Amino acid sequence: MSTLVDLAVVHAQLSLLAFGGAAAIIPEMQRQVVDVHHWMDAREFAALYALAQAAPGPNLMVVSLVGWRVAGFWGALVTTAAISAPSSILTLLVSGVWYRFRDAPWRRALQAGLQPVTAGLIMASAALLIRSTAVDWSSAAVIVVTATLFVFTKIHPLLILAGAAAAGAAGLAG
Repeated sequence: MSTLVDLAVVHAQLSLLAFGGAAAIIPEMQRQVVDVHHWMDAREFAALYALAQAAPGPNLMVVSLVGWRVAGFWGALVTTAAISAPSSILTLLVSGVWYRFRDAPWRRALQAGLQPVTAGLIMASAALLIRSTAVDWSSAAVIVVTATLFVFTKIHPLLILAGAAAAGAAGLAG
């Protein structure tokens, strides 16, 4: 029972930090799951994140997968509810005021200030996942080539991902 309570507390707190979606809280989620509570190791967390990203559905699926891995069905249910409820309740409570002041200078300033915070959190997520998955020079090379292709070319992302997957399957990565 204490594991379910711990899962609920961790994910309820993360819910209120998720500016920009689930990707923004990945570093703190990984720190809590791997370093603080030792529910899994960093590679296992990265694998669950990759699975959640590959599957159709919301980005928050990683939360349910972590809950499932830690405490089965009830863990998945608790983490999903804990990540969804606090931010949803806060949104419901604040939405009327937020709409009423839609043209207020303080609201525009707050939104402008949150944009770089969100971008930074998402970049931190990427850095964390790269650190967790680049276990040797070949996997690091595949990551660098893939990221470079994403940023500097107009190649379709699915083709880039297919190439990276083929490199991994051929034993060129990790």
